[in-house]
This record gives sequence, structure tokens and C-alpha cells, in this order.
Amino acid sequence: MNSAVEVEELTEDQWQRYRDIRLAALDSDGHAFGGSLEIEALFSEDEWRAKARQYVAIVAIVAGEDVGMMTVENLHGDFGATCWIGSCWVDPDYRQHGALRKLFSYLDQHAPTRKWSTQGLGVWIDNTVAIRAYEKLGFVAKGEPQKSTRKPGLFYQRMIREATK
Repeated sequence: MNSAVEVEELTEDQWQRYRDIRLAALDSDGHAFGGSLEIEALFSEDEWRAKARQYVAIVAIVAGEDVGMMTVENLHGDFGATCWIGSCWVDPDYRQHGALRKLFSYLDQHAPTRKWSTQGLGVWIDNTVAIRAYEKLGFVAKGEPQKSTRKPGLFYQRMIREATK
């Protein structure tokens, strides 16, 4: 990859970028998410704007193209989490090039002022590639696998990490 990875936080008025990268993630790796391409592709502008208000959407950009994203939600979660990471995805063509690490570096940089110090996420227990990637970033599995309410029959593992200084 010739270009550096940049990171940007999207606003509600950038809902179309939020939508486009979320749908690309569901199309490419729908098995990794609790959502459904078929359902989310039908969301209206109002529904996408509501999602953009609910979560902080952070995107990784290479040469002007959105290649990865994550959402962040402030909460008081399990195992002391002060925020929950969702929709974490990097385009397969840009994996192993630092996009995921750059997204989490952004999170860490803003952790003290945004209450993102103890970061939690959930990952399907059979998604070993994602689990390894999160472990490399300092995430540790916590508690027992949990039954999914969005995808019956599946289990997810909660993982927690402290922001790096």
C-alpha cells in the first residue's frame, strides 16, 4: 500500500459515507456482524442519521477512499467498559496495512477526553482472525461466551482493553 492511512470522525451530515461503508462491511463480511445487509440496505435517510447520532463513527481512509470503520458508544458496560466498539471492519484489500491499528490509535488519543479509556467489544467465538487481531491490540477475553439475541444459535466473546497512553 502506497498511501498512508488517515482517520476521520464522521458527522451526522456524512450519513451517506456511514451508510456506504457499513453496507460494504455487511456485503463483504456479513457473517461477522449482528446486522443484516438485506435489512440495513432498506434503511431510510432518517434511520441512517439516527444511527449517526447514536454512535461515533470513525473511518480509516486511504487515498481518499473509506477503507475501514468502527463505531463507538459511551456506556457503563461489563468489566468496567466506558465505551463499546461496534461495526469494526477493514476492507479485505487493506488488511495487514495498519488501518485497524490506526482506528484504535485514534480511539486511544481521544480516550482521556471522551471517556474511551476502558474499551469493550464483542466478537463471534468462531471469528479467530478477528480475535487474534484484537489480542494484538491488547484486548483480553472476559467472562464466558454470551448467546446472541440478534443471531440465535451464535455466541460472542466480550473482550476488554485499556487505552494505551
